[in-house]
Amino acid sequence: MRTRFLGLAVLFTATSIACSPADDSAPAAASSDGERPRITNQDQLPRHTYEVEGSASEILTSDAAFAPLAAAVRSDIETLLAEYEIEDRATLEGLEGTLLNLDMLEGDYASAQRRIERIRAMQEKPSSRLTTGLVGTAAIAAAREPESAGLEVRQAAFEEAYRASVADLPWDVVQDDIEQTKGNYEIYSKNLFLGLAESQIQPAIEAQGSVSGDIAQQLIGMRAFTQVFLPYKNQVVEVLGEYVEANDEEKPDIWTPRSVDLSGEGEEDLTPVVVAIWDSGTDAPIFGERMFRNPAEVVNGEDDDGNGFVDDVHGIAWDLESYRTTGDLLPLDAETQARVPELKANLKGILDLQANVQSPEASALRQRMASMEQDEVGPFLEDLSLYGGYAHGTHVAGIVARDNPAVRLMTVRMTFDHRLIPDPPTIEEARRSAEAAQATVDYMKAHGVRVANMSWGGGQRGIEAALEVNGIGETAEERQKLAREIFAIGRDGLKAAIESAPEILFVPAAGNADEDAEFAEDMPASFELPNVLTAAAVDRAGDETGFTSFGPSVDVHANGFEVESYIPGGETMPLSGTSMSAPNVVNLAAKLLALEPTLTTSELRALILDGADRMEGDRRVLLNPKRSVELLRERRAI
Repeated sequence: MRTRFLGLAVLFTATSIACSPADDSAPAAASSDGERPRITNQDQLPRHTYEVEGSASEILTSDAAFAPLAAAVRSDIETLLAEYEIEDRATLEGLEGTLLNLDMLEGDYASAQRRIERIRAMQEKPSSRLTTGLVGTAAIAAAREPESAGLEVRQAAFEEAYRASVADLPWDVVQDDIEQTKGNYEIYSKNLFLGLAESQIQPAIEAQGSVSGDIAQQLIGMRAFTQVFLPYKNQVVEVLGEYVEANDEEKPDIWTPRSVDLSGEGEEDLTPVVVAIWDSGTDAPIFGERMFRNPAEVVNGEDDDGNGFVDDVHGIAWDLESYRTTGDLLPLDAETQARVPELKANLKGILDLQANVQSPEASALRQRMASMEQDEVGPFLEDLSLYGGYAHGTHVAGIVARDNPAVRLMTVRMTFDHRLIPDPPTIEEARRSAEAAQATVDYMKAHGVRVANMSWGGGQRGIEAALEVNGIGETAEERQKLAREIFAIGRDGLKAAIESAPEILFVPAAGNADEDAEFAEDMPASFELPNVLTAAAVDRAGDETGFTSFGPSVDVHANGFEVESYIPGGETMPLSGTSMSAPNVVNLAAKLLALEPTLTTSELRALILDGADRMEGDRRVLLNPKRSVELLRERRAI
């Protein structure tokens, strides 16, 4: 299935705008009283195609190659903002962010500062309201120094301004974002961004001789970062390092007091409950007797029970093209398997840097990124994505299984594409994907699954991007139309499959794009069905993470920040993402069912939401396992 896993909230690209779908309608027509037409979903946003001269790297480094693209993008964005009423905050922020980057590159610092204030005012998350634009404002202060004074003078001015803006930030509010910003800056380099451009964007230029609006804005963001902000990398790291050291105190942990442990319950008090881990695969030996077992099947290369799946002892598997395959975990070739320790160390190093953990892996990763050549960036990112996907499902399963001896984990393995240039999406594969979704849900129903974890997502935006890098479609509008058709097939098929199983509670992750999942129509996070419960991410203190998506389709918030769980082989590692939030919700659902297997899906959903804490004044609905179990016991006693 053409989806992406959502486990790693790690930034590798500069600011860009996302254009995802919503419905098939055009922007609403202007009203008779002259009001601007409203854009109510991302599919209504106009698409643009820009002819380019030179390579992606030249656009980042050459004024001659960059200027025509910059002028055309500015004109189109300013027209869009003037002629349409855009309801979505994240979309407006992205458009204003691109104009901000252009202002900074052009030296229009008065306009840039006004945009920073506008973007800051759009922020809904407390930490974002405080931290947005601090680097930009300091860079503007540095730019007031005459160019003849030299870089060192401007860096000193930047440091003074940045230190002043950071010094009084409330640590308990901004800790997570500050640590991640520091970690990201430690690995940023000019070669990293040039390598990203060459590996992710150059193929589209070679195939088309043009780029879409999405890619054009990515290029603008990369150029702004390398030319305007990267010269102050050391100052950012130093100032944030001092701030972290002076305030190094962990946020309070709200989750341990809320937790429920069924390990001490008597066997007679618990009923086994089958939970589907619809993900990248599970390292079954880690979980032993807590794995689902199909008694009619053995691993022999045969379909022993005649259900259409071979060797489905612990569950089923699908390959990248949505054909049936076998294996609880993605099979790695011998060369890749030998490199697993290196791949694991790279992932741990990046995560440790972002968490301000001074580990050997973080130190090694910092050194490697500092010396990385441009042509090494693409392979490095593909390796990181490969291992991230490989470990993802096991990590999710570990969160689901925590402190519940009655859980039975069914593997439903998908195959995620880790390559920067994926295979081109097709209508034929979308139809197979829809059929696979229905076959998967039918398999769950046949084996008594009560809850399914879905820490993944997909949308039209990703399909359009894959078409572009594969040279399909002469214009962005043409790709939009084809992508819409492909996306709708997969979306409708998945939604129908979920609707066909009212006895199963499906728990999707909201997504890590800091956007309205409903406005973006990300699937399955945007589905609003009676047997769907979508989870967004908060941190250990219950504060919204900077990366979590949100919106009307989000039902509940759970811990999704540096959550410790298993990776293949049995070690543990903390990962962040809404992929970690969803299994925390599933963990509670499985425990409630283990205590009371007769619960209907609506009753189960109600217990989770009625037990959650609705935070006054904002959108957070914080999971409270302890209270939900108390409600169950109170209702059973009536």
